[in-house]
Amino acid sequence: MNWLELKQQIPTSPALVLDEAQILANLTPLQALKQASGCKILYSMKALPLAALLALIKDQIDGFSVSSLFEARLAKEVLGDGGSIHLTTPGLRPDEFAELGRLCSHISFNSLPQHQRLKALADGYSPGLRVNPKLSFADDQRYDPCRPHSKLGVDIELLRDGLPANVEGLHFHTVFACRDFRPLQQTLEKLRPILKCNRLKWLNLGGGYLYHAIADHQDIAELIRDVRAEFGVDVYLEPGKGLVGNAGYLLTTVLDRFVSDGKQVLILDTSVNHHPEVFEYQMKPRLLEEEGAGEQSAILAGSTCLAGDVFGEYRFRRIPAVGDRLVFADVGAYSLIKANRFNGYQLPDVYSVNPARWVLQKRDNYADYRRQWANSGD
Repeated sequence: MNWLELKQQIPTSPALVLDEAQILANLTPLQALKQASGCKILYSMKALPLAALLALIKDQIDGFSVSSLFEARLAKEVLGDGGSIHLTTPGLRPDEFAELGRLCSHISFNSLPQHQRLKALADGYSPGLRVNPKLSFADDQRYDPCRPHSKLGVDIELLRDGLPANVEGLHFHTVFACRDFRPLQQTLEKLRPILKCNRLKWLNLGGGYLYHAIADHQDIAELIRDVRAEFGVDVYLEPGKGLVGNAGYLLTTVLDRFVSDGKQVLILDTSVNHHPEVFEYQMKPRLLEEEGAGEQSAILAGSTCLAGDVFGEYRFRRIPAVGDRLVFADVGAYSLIKANRFNGYQLPDVYSVNPARWVLQKRDNYADYRRQWANSGD
């Protein structure tokens, strides 16, 4: 995407802009891996469950992975009778499970007690377990599904003596935004004794890998082929950020500029509440206009009254003026889905863009804000 054209063509701000061509490009290495290994590809909807995105990719993947009843309903609405829907979550509710059983083709229980309580409340789905292989690959525990005292998955040691009788598959997820396959290779090696001792139908290798950023897929394709051949299982991958992360841009406009304690501060018409991981993980999002060799700097801050509503300090050759537009990159995943309307600010407009056109997909307005906070029936 030409981001200079983006700033000129998109009529409103703030706006989340999805590059459809980049999303389809991100699918290319996954489709090649599927062709080489025989695996199946699911999109992890939690990254961004935008219906237009789901419709764009549904015919090029094998289904969706979901984490809740609402995600499962939307996945079914988009897929119809085709494709798989895989669910795993610590928060399975008994009052929702019958419907989940009808909507989902595969359900991986998060704990043995959860499996024992809920398994018989529905039928027609393939039951599995999420496994915690007790292998930590993330330096930051906030990203680590296998951290001490983890809530995510059954401790692998509890499965050494066998799986519950009706379990047909296993699911694991151990990394976030990973750029090599060594964690996946190590995890499969640790699971191998369990796979040998149990006749399973499927194995879900989870998400967390940036397939488009990993040059060589040959070894992992061979490993998946070997697993499929040795254990007779269908193998699933479920990328989320790996499909949409680098395809999202946040377009914003400078509303104000002033000096605070000797530093330039620019107030934007967006907020870290439109990209909450900036605040949650104290990360500095990539700004396309930043110039590392620039001699001037400015603090970019959001428009709310939250003191910590700050994106970071950036360097420029010329500090942007009021009315200038700026673009944050790599914000396609875990941004809009976590966004909120703190202080009553509307959510960003959502556009999809391809080489032929841009399309407004969603616009937040006062009616949406009021519906969230007014009494039911008002």
